[in-house]
Formats: sequence, C-alpha cells, structure tokens
Amino acid sequence: KKDFHGALRESQEATRLAPNDSETHRTLGRILDFSGEVVSAIGELRRAIELEPRRAELHDDLGTVLVQKSDPQSAAAEFSEALRLQPDFAQAHFHLGVLRYQEKFMEEAAQHLQTAVQLNSADPGGHYYFAQVLKGKGETDAAIRELQDCVALKPAYPDAQNSLGLLLQHSGEVEQAIKAFRQAVKLQPENPDAHNNLGLAFLQTGDGSGAIAEFQTAVHLRPDDSGYQGNLGAAYLQVADFDTAISEFEGALKLSPQDATLHYDLGLALKLKDKLPEAVAELHQAAELDPGQADVHYTLGVTLWQQGDFAAAAEEFRAAIHAKPDYAEAYYTLGTVLKQEGELQDAAAALREAIRLQPDSAGTHTTLATVLRQLGDAQGAAAESRAGMEIAKQKTGDQAALFATNSGRRLRNTGDIEGAISQFHAAISSSPNYAAAHFELGVALRQQGKSEEAQEEFRKAAELDPRLTPPPSRKK
Repeated sequence: KKDFHGALRESQEATRLAPNDSETHRTLGRILDFSGEVVSAIGELRRAIELEPRRAELHDDLGTVLVQKSDPQSAAAEFSEALRLQPDFAQAHFHLGVLRYQEKFMEEAAQHLQTAVQLNSADPGGHYYFAQVLKGKGETDAAIRELQDCVALKPAYPDAQNSLGLLLQHSGEVEQAIKAFRQAVKLQPENPDAHNNLGLAFLQTGDGSGAIAEFQTAVHLRPDDSGYQGNLGAAYLQVADFDTAISEFEGALKLSPQDATLHYDLGLALKLKDKLPEAVAELHQAAELDPGQADVHYTLGVTLWQQGDFAAAAEEFRAAIHAKPDYAEAYYTLGTVLKQEGELQDAAAALREAIRLQPDSAGTHTTLATVLRQLGDAQGAAAESRAGMEIAKQKTGDQAALFATNSGRRLRNTGDIEGAISQFHAAISSSPNYAAAHFELGVALRQQGKSEEAQEEFRKAAELDPRLTPPPSRKK
C-alpha cells in the first residue's frame, strides 16, 4: 500500500512536469483505476487520447475503464476505434469480444474472440471466453477444445477447469470431467460449487462414497443451500443408507419447503424403506407443486399399485403420460395395472402404444400376448408371444456377442490374433448384426495381412453403424 501511494504521488508529479506527455497521463490513469478512482482515471486517459489520438492502446485502456463504469456503449466505441487504428490488436479484439459476449451478441463476440485467439494463441483468457461463446452457441466440442487449450496454458485457472468439467460431463466423458473438477477443487478448496460439481460427477459414476465427502464439504461451506443438502441425500440413497438419506432430505426441505424435487426424493427414500403411506404423502406433495414432472406421477403410481390401489395408480400413470407422451414405461405399467383390473381392451391399447414407442421390449410383447389371449384373440396372442421370444433371443445373442467381442479385444491386445479372430467369429455367430464384432474382426484380419477380407468386415460394420470407420492403415 505504501508503494502504491508513492507511485501515485510520483505519477502525479510526472504529469505536472510533463503535462503534454500522453504516457504520463496514461500511467496516472491506470494507477487511479487500480485505486478505484474510475472517474479520475477516465479523465486522465481522455487527456492522453487528446494528446495522441492515434494510439490504439490508449483507446483500449479507456474502454476497459468505461466497462467498469458500466458504460458499455462508450467502451465499445473505444475498442472499435482501437481496432480501426490497429486491426491486428489482439487485446482490443479480446476486450470487445468479452463485452459483446456479456451483452449476448454471440456472433460478433465469436468473431472478435476467435481473432484474438488467432493473433495471440498464448493468452488463456482468449481461449476461455471464446469457449464460453461457443458453448452459448451450442458448439460443445469446439468449446471443449478451447478450454483444453486454456488449461494447458494455465492449469491454475479454476473457472476454466470447472467449465471444462461441466462440458465434459454433459458430453458423457465423466472420468475426464472428474479430473477437471479435482483441479478446480484443488485451486479453490473453499468454493462449495466446485465440491458440489465434483460430487455430482462421482454420483454419475456410481462412486457414492466419494460423492458424500464432496457434498458434505459443500454443505459445510454453505449450510443454507438446500440443493447441496439434497444432493447429499441422493448420495446416501445411492449407497443404500436410506435413514441418513431421509434425514438429509428432511433437512433440505426445512430450507426449501416448496421444492418439488426434494419432496420427490424424500418420497423415493421412504418408498425404499417400505414406508409406503409416508412415501405417498411426499409424492402427492411433489405432484401438487410440479404437476408437469412425469417421473413424480410414475413413481407415485407404482407406490399406489404396491398398496393395492389400482384405480389411483392408473390415474397417476395417465398423468405421467400426459406430462410425457412418449413415456413407454408408463404405458407398459398402465397396461399391466389395467390387465389386473380386468380392463382388457384398455390394457391392450396401452400395451400397443408402449410397443410403438419401444418395440424392442420383450416383456411388453409377452404381456400383450396374455391380454390378447384373455380377449380370445389367439392369432394375435401367438404373434406377440413370438415377437417377445425373438427379442429376448436377440438380446441374449447381443449379450453373448458383447462378451465374445471384449474377449477378442483382450486376446488381440496380448498378440493372440488367431484367438481373437475366433472370438470375433463367435460374436458374429451369436448376433450377426453386431457391428462392433465385424469392426474388430476387420482390425484383426488387417493385422494378419488379409486386406480384402478386412475391408469386407469394415464395410459390414459401417452399414450397421455408420459411426464405425476403418482405422488408418499403417505405413510400411
């Protein structure tokens, strides 16, 4: 602080001795800005510009201070003038891009930030904000790449690590997301959001114990956050500690009594403890608070069905379908309940709709076969029974094919190509349309030098799954 005041006095003296030197006014403006004297800083920077109006960096400096003064229009004008004077000024592109991003002008923000990154690829901030714009435009893969560049340049960038973790998590790359979240927690151990994000990632991978530790830290850091406490309850639910889960959900509801999700979670925990009347009460509360949540109605329907209240259960399944018209499982369970109620025509209609939405459900075909048989439709019942058996057989074959393909991969990795090929053929025998087996067989055949046979397997794999493309051939 002593040095700062000394610097301020020296800079003021410099401007007194050289009142027509733009650099002295610029330096004083920066020091005043640092001290929070924004208005005085603006005055000094404007004086610097009066003395040298064609210095692009002066306009950029003034723009950054005007942003702090909440004058985005004037700030944008200064950044634009800096770029008119010096079109390849990376910092001005960065500042204008960030400003446009904050104003939600995504296209213009993207243009300036992309240019800033191209002009100065070593600036982690450019990559970070360009990633935020790309994320806002829905270009997730490109945003991930920018954030990876950002943290490679500056690993100690907690916001970037956290943002990268969230995007990776939403893209299904949970293990990589956990690495990023761990870095964020390491950099900001007192940030409850960082612990919460890491806990959610652990929860997604089934690591309930890891999730509990992170949520406990988040709750300790911010004890009045019902969301953190609810997540802690969910983690206890995952490790089957139902009593503690119930306690956490009840504690969260004291903080947020109108939170439908918390009532639903508590109802689910009570249901798992076989406390069905209490579970029904909580689920009813959740449904009243948020009638559009299909899963709430579905779980309430299942619980009422378990209690033997078939009519009320059917109404809840219908409510779930109303909230989510493509809810195949709700149609199936509704059909099952109506079958038990003897409402066979309605049961058949619900089951047919379930099959339309999810045609590969063996159980639904089998249940419909039973209903049709009771209705006297022997031919229809036989057809549905055959369909159910074929689907079950196919799924069994797919499971066998998956096992054989994984076994073949392991053998190939140990150098046993013949053994691997045998396993891949076994997989194809179990499930002729199992794309991964054809693809892996192609890889193994190529390793044996059987190029034509390999290409044929790659062709079959691509027909079955266009995402599978042959790996590049090794150069001899």
